[in-house]
Amino acid sequence: MRLTVFWQRMADHFGAAYADSFARDHVMSGLGGRTVHEALDAGWSAKEVWRVVCATMEVPYDKQ
Repeated sequence: MRLTVFWQRMADHFGAAYADSFARDHVMSGLGGRTVHEALDAGWSAKEVWRVVCATMEVPYDKQ
């Protein structure tokens, strides 16, 4: 998954204004205690991070 697709999905699900705030502030155990930005900076793929976001925030499968 390209980062542009990842960020579009984040914006679609959380809203454009909240997506970045969520990505900077919400620490997830599924990301090893990292935020979205930290996980991406640490080398996690956008696809892996999106799967954790979906699992953590209970995004329905058809919205993935």
